[in-house]
Amino acid sequence: MVEVFRIETIASEEAGGGVIRRIMVRTDSVEKAKERAAKVFSLARRPQSRDPEIEAVRVLDGAGYEVFSISTRD
Repeated sequence: MVEVFRIETIASEEAGGGVIRRIMVRTDSVEKAKERAAKVFSLARRPQSRDPEIEAVRVLDGAGYEVFSISTRD
């Protein structure tokens, strides 16, 4: 069954905190959404990225519950 997941990129406290970007992903498994979130995290952490400093990326399910997160502290 296809579900919509929301991937949110979170700024660090030094950069003002809060959600910088939201990406909606339609997929049939949480694992694929996790893979996409890991890719978003690695791209956002590159030195040439134009976004503020990224603290974390999280995945929320259709009901708004966090099902996965990755942080610079991990």
